[in-house]
Amino acid sequence: MASPLTPRRKPSRRRAGSHLPPHHDNHETALYGIRQMLRGRTGYDAFPVSFRLIVLDTKLSVTRALQCLLANNVVSAPLWNSEKSAFAGMLTVLDIIHLIQYYYKSAVTYDNVKTDVEKFRLESLRDIEKELGVPEPTLLSDHPNSSMFDAAKLLIQTHARRLPLLDKDTETGHEVIVSVLTQYRLLKFIALNCPSEIQQLQHSLRKLKIGTYVSSSGISPFHPLATATLETPVSDVVHMFSERSISAVPIIDEDGIVVDMYETVDVMTLVRLGVYQNLDLTVSEALKTRSPDFLGVVICTASDSLRTLLQLIKKRRVHRLVVVEGEEEEKQGGKKGRLLGIITLSDVLRYVIGEPDIGEGVEEPQPPRQPSS
Repeated sequence: MASPLTPRRKPSRRRAGSHLPPHHDNHETALYGIRQMLRGRTGYDAFPVSFRLIVLDTKLSVTRALQCLLANNVVSAPLWNSEKSAFAGMLTVLDIIHLIQYYYKSAVTYDNVKTDVEKFRLESLRDIEKELGVPEPTLLSDHPNSSMFDAAKLLIQTHARRLPLLDKDTETGHEVIVSVLTQYRLLKFIALNCPSEIQQLQHSLRKLKIGTYVSSSGISPFHPLATATLETPVSDVVHMFSERSISAVPIIDEDGIVVDMYETVDVMTLVRLGVYQNLDLTVSEALKTRSPDFLGVVICTASDSLRTLLQLIKKRRVHRLVVVEGEEEEKQGGKKGRLLGIITLSDVLRYVIGEPDIGEGVEEPQPPRQPSS
């Protein structure tokens, strides 16, 4: 993506894979092996050799907290109630989105907003959610000694993207925030530690039905996906983020071709800089101020394999993939590059781990029986 000083150019669109080799019959066995591996590993095993944990006091102002996140190149952090010496949840980009939407709707002047936000404390964010009528996030956590399989199930059941890992200080009995296990960290751990199983996941994304795809309901051309164009006001996109609890919206042209992606991180600087009037800009205008570090939209087609997707996660930080029409769709009258679906890390994790029924465990495929002699 171009910097503000150069003409805007189309973002790079990196393919997640190409044509698939013929699939084998051991797909389910490979999933079984991955799940068994995760049952024998704990949250501690997912920690990098060296890492830094950012924890924010709930008495901190939103502005200072956001400055801390941006300075450390992270988009979320655990919250700590210093009065109670206890874990108090997570600060995420979605919290900032809710705050922006609230002030954009209720503020009389932008100057008042900037003054108010500089005094607004993290502990008051839940009041904003109540005002907007959005669900309050669950105070979710787990112990780092819990199995990675159980942690993954908890993420799936609660629709959370990250899981704080807490222990207790043996001397004081107070909670201690050890780390945060994210969907990305879980999937990358699988990709790094199950190479032989990954090689066997050769079924196409179309066959496995991973992700959310455009339906033929007629409600809108791309229902149920949220989309925008380069002329859509940023305020409309922020409303989509808040209302749907999503972190990105594909930007399409008049033919439905994916030309870019607008993400929640693109509006994080609004609170830090107090530039709330940017919500009145179009997406096209707002993207001119995007950081040149933006890596581009990661795309794939429904013909690509789960193996290729996991190998991509192993190589680079991926939070979602945009599924576009490829050769298969073009043969049926489609158009290459046209939006077809969205695959999130939640979708991938849910498939790999298996969707647990309420009150029941995950139904496991059994390993193949050896032929009797």
